[in-house]
Amino acid sequence: MFYQPELDDHGLPYNPFKAIIVPRPIGWITTLDLEGRVNLAPYSQFQNIGYDPPYILFSSSSDRHKHTAANCMDTGEFVTNMATYDLREAINVTAQPVEAGVDEAQLAGLELVPSRLVKPPRVAASPVHLECKYYTSLTLPGRHPGTCDTVVVGRVVGVHIKDEYITAEGRIDILKIRPLARMGYMDYTSVTDLFSIEPVGVGQDRRRKGLQGLPRKRW
Repeated sequence: MFYQPELDDHGLPYNPFKAIIVPRPIGWITTLDLEGRVNLAPYSQFQNIGYDPPYILFSSSSDRHKHTAANCMDTGEFVTNMATYDLREAINVTAQPVEAGVDEAQLAGLELVPSRLVKPPRVAASPVHLECKYYTSLTLPGRHPGTCDTVVVGRVVGVHIKDEYITAEGRIDILKIRPLARMGYMDYTSVTDLFSIEPVGVGQDRRRKGLQGLPRKRW
């Protein structure tokens, strides 16, 4: 089949686009508004876009979860909490498009703990947290009047990893964490299996060191 998103002429009962780019990691983002009130919301348009220094981005639509993007731009700070399979029900609760000022963490019965370098708190039950400083944002126009997507880019200034999720070899135990990811429709998945692929051909040694996360001075 072929269809044009502008025409929405796929002829299917459900739009297939969100089921094409999968799995998508979920950024579970904590912010504070200008009055110091907590906001916690998940985003499946989420990804890292840099390594040295590390940057991450998430995209917020104009009609849903817009409080997070506004808070990032207003205060200059946010925290990304890793979403996991064990926390899936709480994440679902925090996905509600509630009014500004409603504490989604409280709705979900989640404990929050202080961050070190930024003011927004962290979800205590999450195994990994990224403390971020707002860097920039980009507004993408929507197809309908008054709609848009706001892409927020943050620089990671602090990383928390719970010790029980670090292996004896000094790696993050992804299978123990079981990160949650968004699929299409009403579907999610989590990481339950890993396999490795060795680099081949030109520059394989340098690429191996980069993929492993070795410091550049050891490349």
